Amino acid sequence: MTVGVALAAPDAANQIDATVRLAEEAVAAGLRSAWFGQTFGADSPQLAALVGRAVPGLQVGTSAIPVFGRHPLLVSSQAQTAQAATHGRYHLGLALGTKALTEAAFGIPYQRPIARLREFLVALRQLIETGSADFHGELLTATTPLPARVPGAEGGVPLLVAAMGPQALRASGELADGILPYLAGPRALAEHIVPAVTKAAEAAGRPAPRIVALVSGVVTDDADAVRETFAERLGFYERIPSYARVIELSGAERAADVAVIGDEKSVAAEVRRYRDAGATEVVFSGTEIAGAAERRRTWELLGQLAQ
Repeated sequence: MTVGVALAAPDAANQIDATVRLAEEAVAAGLRSAWFGQTFGADSPQLAALVGRAVPGLQVGTSAIPVFGRHPLLVSSQAQTAQAATHGRYHLGLALGTKALTEAAFGIPYQRPIARLREFLVALRQLIETGSADFHGELLTATTPLPARVPGAEGGVPLLVAAMGPQALRASGELADGILPYLAGPRALAEHIVPAVTKAAEAAGRPAPRIVALVSGVVTDDADAVRETFAERLGFYERIPSYARVIELSGAERAADVAVIGDEKSVAAEVRRYRDAGATEVVFSGTEIAGAAERRRTWELLGQLAQ
C-alpha cells in the first residue's frame, strides 16, 4: 500500500520553494507520494509539476480540481504538461466542488453536477488518451481543431475523482481510474464507498479502482488538544451535505472525530484499518497542524509504513 502526504505551505515567503523543501523531507522520510489541494491560490497541476520535477521518484497528484469553472481542454493541457514534466508520475484528481463556492466565485449556477462530471470525464479521457476529442454533450463541448497532445505524456494520466456519494461513485467507477474520498473513515469505506465504486467498475468492465483515502491526522502525545485544533479547521465540512453524510456513515459526529490522532502505535493501527477497509493508498493531510516536530514524527512513522 502506498502512503503519502498532502503538502501545503501557503504562508511561506515563497510557496513554491517551501513546498519543494517539504517534498524533499517527505521523500527522505520514506513517503511515496505528495498531493496538492486546489483552492484559489497556487495552481495545483503546475505546483505538482514543479515539485515532481525537482524531487525525482516522488509520485505527485492534485486533490482535487473542481469541474465547475474549468474546461476539459484546459485541464487536459495542464495534466499532460505535468505528466511530461514528471516523466509519468502525475495523477489528476477532480472534484464536484460545492454550490456555495462555485456560485460565489464563478457566478455560474451549480446545476446537474453528476451530469457535468460524467461529460467532463468522457471528454477528458479522449483528450489524454488520444490527443484529440470530438465530444458534444448536453453541458460541455470539447473538440480539437488543432492537436492537443503534449509530447512526453503519451502514457496518459490517471483520472481520480473525489467521490463519496452514490451517484458520484457510480460515475467514477464507470469512467475514472479511482477515487479520492476525504473524511471517510474505515467504516464508511468498507460498508458504502468501496463496494459501490467497485461494483460500478466491474459492471463497466474496468479494472478494480484505486481507493486513495485522504486522512486528516498527526502523531502526537497531546491528542485532545490537537483534535480540538482539527475541529476548528474542519468544522466547515460539517455544513456541506456530502461531507456530513460520509462523516455520519463513518460513525462520527464531527469531522475531527474521523481524524487519526495519537501516538505511533494508535496511528499505525488506524492506517491498517484503512487498508483493511479497501484503501489502496493512504494520504495524510494536516500533518503540520501541531508543529514541525510532530509533522516530522508523523512522516517518519508513515514512511516506515510505506516500506
